[in-house]
Amino acid sequence: MPQPSSEPTALIIEDDPDLVHIFARALELSGYQTQTTVDGEGAVALLAEMVPDIVVLDLHLPGISGKEILQSLRADGRFQKTRIILATADYQTADDLRDDADLVLLKPISFKQLRDLSARLRAPLS
Repeated sequence: MPQPSSEPTALIIEDDPDLVHIFARALELSGYQTQTTVDGEGAVALLAEMVPDIVVLDLHLPGISGKEILQSLRADGRFQKTRIILATADYQTADDLRDDADLVLLKPISFKQLRDLSARLRAPLS
């Protein structure tokens, strides 16, 4: 469904409410309109209705895992231009999935770090 706003959109998929708040604020300050969900099922439902410009994805989610969501995003042509930031404390899994993400951030992630990096990702894909 096309987004009526000219602002880029970000979907935050994270089960920690404190991190959801921090990530949303950082992305909003980088010029993104944000939507959030706290589990895999919610993410799948939102992704059926929207094509965000950027997704911040926790790997360890209730229900459907972040790894499954990542694989689904990369297999669906609608998300070809969507930038994916993995946010996880699981270094080994993050390292294994590094090639499927645009950016991997290991928790703890600072507000400033996410704000600055997401602003840089607003540049169009070549």
